[in-house]
Amino acid sequence: MPKDTLTITDNRTGKTYEVPIENGCIRTNNLRQIKVSEDDFGLMGYDPAFLNTANCKSAITFIDGDKGILEYRGYPIEQLAERSSYLEVAYLLLNGELPTQKQQEEFSYLVTHHTYVHENIKSFMDGFRYDAHPMSMLASTVAALSGFYPDARNIKDERSRSIQITRLIAKMPTIAAFSYRHSMGLPYVYPDNDLSYVGNFLAMIRKIGTASYKVHPTLEKALDVLFILHADHEQNCSTTSVRTVGSSEVDPYSAVAAGIAALYGPLHGGANEAVLRMLREIGHISKVPDFIKAVKTGEGEKKLMGFGHRVYKSYDPRAKVIKRVADEVFDVTGKNPLLEIAVELERIALQDDYFVKRKLYPNVDFYSGLIYEAMGFPVEMFPVLFAIPRTVGWCAQWQEMVKDPEQKIARPRQVYTGSKRRDYVPMTDRK
Repeated sequence: MPKDTLTITDNRTGKTYEVPIENGCIRTNNLRQIKVSEDDFGLMGYDPAFLNTANCKSAITFIDGDKGILEYRGYPIEQLAERSSYLEVAYLLLNGELPTQKQQEEFSYLVTHHTYVHENIKSFMDGFRYDAHPMSMLASTVAALSGFYPDARNIKDERSRSIQITRLIAKMPTIAAFSYRHSMGLPYVYPDNDLSYVGNFLAMIRKIGTASYKVHPTLEKALDVLFILHADHEQNCSTTSVRTVGSSEVDPYSAVAAGIAALYGPLHGGANEAVLRMLREIGHISKVPDFIKAVKTGEGEKKLMGFGHRVYKSYDPRAKVIKRVADEVFDVTGKNPLLEIAVELERIALQDDYFVKRKLYPNVDFYSGLIYEAMGFPVEMFPVLFAIPRTVGWCAQWQEMVKDPEQKIARPRQVYTGSKRRDYVPMTDRK
């Protein structure tokens, strides 16, 4: 009868150990029993960047990178993008089930009526330079919210958690829109409770010199779909940051601010901007073959941006949805002149054995930047447009972490490679 255990023989000592296997994992703390001597600390796992280490159990998002599967609470991302709305998906991620009509109406009402921010928040944001990056403003302002809602520190209270999560989801588009208006030197536009979640954000961005702003339904739907696609993505860099900071039992505003800071990095939230830079560098569809050749030979350190993913080893399911959305957006805005280059680049790369063997397929960033640019957003806003929908994922992950009885404050081990113990030498004796 097979056992769910792993038998390990330590060739240093000849001793054999049996370690339990649970959910396809071993608890690395069980390796501590493997020692050379009694005063030995015990064996540890060394895994820079957590390439093969699970830091939590989660029931929120499932990814099978080899098969190109992404599911929220068991629902395929393709179905949710086609049939659902962002706020319905937000409810699903937070509560584990799709809402009834009544539940959705109540949730939407709460989010809609928490979109306003304290007037002092405007004063806080006015303190930034005119050219401050919108992502920097977003991270700082979200962190500042903890000072406006001191009850947020009561993270063990379920009702308090629910209120803070609602506030975060509701106020994030408002703060994001304010950061955009500040960078453009435009007056802030207050939320309109008669508009949808996405429509309200677009109105706060675009409204100039008019009492009302009519959002184009195609662009509203497109951004709603993009928000669904970006709502959560398992234990990525920013989500891990939220969980790590949150494990100290800090308030959720501070934890989410940490996620925003992680997303600010060009390797995470700035990836779609890198795609646009690459397409502009190529310049013309006729130059795509030469660029592909340079990537393969390593000439000039050329990189194929928007292809490949740490998790997905087949076509990113989100990229398939985004490609369809792109066509709908360009029918309204006109085609982005870089689109032809992107399509040709994708066509050649998907037929080239060099990229196919390396499982380099288009990811979610390949087309999203083209869509954002077509909708009139500057590249500085791209990571902000990522942070707005990802807020619900961060909140769901933070909430799950708080409720996990196994959760302790995060404190990784290290492998010390520095000097052995040595005595202090007075400055006059140093050579």
